[in-house]
Amino acid sequence: MAEKMIALGLVETKGLVGAIEAADVMVKAANVKLVGAEYKEIGGGYVTVMVRGDVGAVKAATDAGAAAAQRVGTLVSVHVIPRPAGDTEMLVPKPASDDTTL
Repeated sequence: MAEKMIALGLVETKGLVGAIEAADVMVKAANVKLVGAEYKEIGGGYVTVMVRGDVGAVKAATDAGAAAAQRVGTLVSVHVIPRPAGDTEMLVPKPASDDTTL
């Protein structure tokens, strides 16, 4: 999935439990790569989980992840950027290896 990983999917939750649940469901639901998660120590415990892949896979993954986080009761927001601009890419963490985990 090297160059096809153009889309960026984000699921934001309040708390770590929903973020882990969303991440687990997203990588099981579609052919996406878990990029990582961003934790905010201030601001109410928000966690944003990010995945990359082709647009269809990222959309399917974020839909599934958002539904999972909603079931846990922690969904804040969900969004897919089909083709992030070059400057936007600077904000997205790069996966360290193929064994990316939360």
